[in-house]
Amino acid sequence: MAPSNGRAPLPAHLALRIALAARELNGVDTGQLLRTLLSVTGEPITEARLARLRLNRLRNRLLSSVDGPPPVLSERQLQRALGLLKGRGVRMPEEPLPAIEPYREGELPDSIRIACTSDGGERLDGSFGSCARFLVYQISPSASRLIDLREPGPAAPHEDRHARRAELLHDCQLLYTLSIGGPAAAKVIRVGTHPVKVMRPIPAREIVEELQQVLASAPPPWLAKAMGSEPAPRVSMSEKEDTP
Repeated sequence: MAPSNGRAPLPAHLALRIALAARELNGVDTGQLLRTLLSVTGEPITEARLARLRLNRLRNRLLSSVDGPPPVLSERQLQRALGLLKGRGVRMPEEPLPAIEPYREGELPDSIRIACTSDGGERLDGSFGSCARFLVYQISPSASRLIDLREPGPAAPHEDRHARRAELLHDCQLLYTLSIGGPAAAKVIRVGTHPVKVMRPIPAREIVEELQQVLASAPPPWLAKAMGSEPAPRVSMSEKEDTP
C-alpha cells in the first residue's frame, strides 16, 4: 500500500493489517480506514501507535470522517477490525532472510554489536529460548550493518540449550528479545551480554535506528556499562518501553 500525497509506503505487514481490517467494516474501504488511522495516530503509522488505538476512538473517528451517511458498524465488527489492526491472527507470508553485509573488525568506530531474536525475515519477533535465529548487527552513530545470522539449531538430548544459545551471543553487548526467563537471562549475562525485553514484535531495523540515535548523543549509564565504557558490575534485565 503506497499512500498518496508523497507519503512513504507503509510496511507490508501494516498494509496487510489495514486491508484485512477494512474488510470487516461494512461501508468502509481501505482508503477511508487509512485516512482515519492517519488522523487518529498521526504519521507515520507504526506498530506501537496501532497498539495504543482504542475502540471508541476508532469508532468515533470513522463515523465522523466519511462523506455521506455514516456506516452502520456493529460492536463485533469494530472489535474484529481493531484486533486485526493490532496484528491478532495476522500472519505474513514467509519473508526471505535478509542478506548479510560484509564486515571486518574495527571498520565501524565507536560501534556496538547487538543480537535480535527472530523467527522470520528481518523482524524482532522471537523469544530467546525458541527463536529460529539471532540477527546480529554492528551499529555505530553513523552506520549499521547486519553482519551475521546465527541459528541455534536443535540441542542434543542432555545439552543445556539456554547455555548453548547464550554462547552464540558471546561477542554481542546487547540481546533484544520478546521474552526470556530468569535462569536463561543469567546465562546470557554470564557470557557478557545484556538482555533487553521488547514488548511486541517490531522490525529489527527500528531497534537499530533507535540505538544509532542514542549512540550519537550520550548513551545512558546502563548502555555505557553494556558497551564496556565502565567496569561492568552485575547487570539486571532491562525492559524497553514503547516509543511512538
